[in-house]
Amino acid sequence: MNPLTQRNCEIEYFDIDTDASHIELGECILKHISTQDFYTKTPIILCIGTDRATGDCLGPLVGEQLQQLGIKYKIFGNLSSPVHALNIRDVINHIQKAYDNPYVIAIDASLGSSTHVGNITVSDCPIFPGKGVNKKLPAIGDLSITGIVNISGQNPSVLQSTRLYTVMQLANCITDALIYSINHLEDFCPL
Repeated sequence: MNPLTQRNCEIEYFDIDTDASHIELGECILKHISTQDFYTKTPIILCIGTDRATGDCLGPLVGEQLQQLGIKYKIFGNLSSPVHALNIRDVINHIQKAYDNPYVIAIDASLGSSTHVGNITVSDCPIFPGKGVNKKLPAIGDLSITGIVNISGQNPSVLQSTRLYTVMQLANCITDALIYSINHLEDFCPL
């Protein structure tokens, strides 16, 4: 059996409709990172998705925002160089070969129930990119962050009909939470 499927993953949900949602999300990210030996690892932020489908551009939007803010961690995936189904295997192989002891924070859009659309999830298990649209891609991530952009189901065009407003709200909250956690990291993991 695959060890990734054997693991019991706890998923935490965050509603972005509260004023402090990015702080709550940032605190959750800090909690997960502080349980790891984070400073002995190479932090990588992997933003998965494509700019060719509104519902799937969450990852590239977060990557773009983080790069514009000049954060110190290595970022893969933005609007000009997205990480998607056609190149994700190559990117994962590059990360594993080029970086010593990487700690990958994987970010991707996801589909869920109607009550969870507009929520963000955090898990210490990997993301399975493309799972919501029945693609079989490699799992990735020591910490996974997803934004639930639309309702899961049998409609293959659901990512094309997703509201950009929802995706932007999720991307802004995830970006703000990551900046918050990076800025407060030394409180949890002193040098």
